[in-house]
Parts: sequence; structure tokens; C-alpha cells
Amino acid sequence: MAEPFYVLHQGAIVNPMVNLILIGPMGAGKTSVGRALANRLELPFFDSDREIEERCGVDIPTIFEFEGEDGFRERETRVIDELTQETGIVLATGGGAVIREENRQYLAERGHVILLSVELKEQIRRVSRDAKRPLLADTDPEARLQQLWEARGPLYKSVADVEISTDSRRLFHVVNRILKHLQTHQIISSDS
Repeated sequence: MAEPFYVLHQGAIVNPMVNLILIGPMGAGKTSVGRALANRLELPFFDSDREIEERCGVDIPTIFEFEGEDGFRERETRVIDELTQETGIVLATGGGAVIREENRQYLAERGHVILLSVELKEQIRRVSRDAKRPLLADTDPEARLQQLWEARGPLYKSVADVEISTDSRRLFHVVNRILKHLQTHQIISSDS
């Protein structure tokens, strides 16, 4: 007899084969939302940037300093490939994860992709004081964030199954909107 397609997690029926993958620009809340969503569904949570830092033993700005963006993106692709081969996880990706075509393929084929979006002014408020953002170093943050959105926005949308705004919303409300979407698409039951 075949394994059941759904399993029970904290009152929610979740397809154990589906990974929930969060993409979007820096400052959209992927890590916070991902951790809360994973906690709510009792699923393992991974953050691709944290995984890279743990494996390298240094932070992302240091990787950028010594290996450049290309070196970092190579590491990112390996981690995304590995993590998306897991099943039943919540994965928060870095803002630039969609740059590489192979990453977009891994994300789209191996999970249900949730684009977290944020308005530019809110994004600036959230990231302007963060020194660990190498792509914002020595630049006008507003202009750079706008440039990154213009380049990456179409890539995010090309792999996203849904877009959820995190503007001026409490974490609880964002997670509930994601859960409602997952219920509507029968990825979880309406009991969650």
C-alpha cells in the first residue's frame, strides 16, 4: 500500500513532499516569516544565507570581500540545490537567489514558492542600518534597492506561486495570509 499523500502537523494536513520556499528582496522578512511559518506547521526551517555562513565559518560580507559576489553565488547555488532536495521544509533564501537560472529551476521545481514583497520606503527603513548588507555598502541605499528590484522583480515573479506583501503588517498577519493561501491550494487543511 502506498504512503499517504498527507501527514498531520499541529492540526494541519501538510503534503510532506512540498517544500515552502520564501523568496524576495532583502528586508522583506523572509527569515522572520519563514521561522514563524515553520514553527506554526512544525516543519524544519532553513535559511540559505545562515547555512552558507555556518559552512564557511564567516559572515556573508567576509565571503564577498574574499571571493566576490561570484564566489558567494557559487556557494549559494550549492546550498540551494542541496536544501531543495529535502522534503517538507520551510526555506528562506537570500535576496539574490533568483539571479542564477539553475537556482530558479531548483526553487520552482522543488517547492511551493512564496514571494514576500515590500514597498521601497519600508524596505529602506528595515535595512538601512544593517552593516551586513554587502550590496548596499558604499552606495545610495534607495537607488541601489530600486535597481535591485528592477533587475530581480521579474525573476522573483517568474518562479513565485503567490506574492504576499509584508508592508506594515505584523508577522502574525503575514503568516496567516500564507496559511490561507496554502489552504486554498490544498497544501494544508483548513483546520490549521
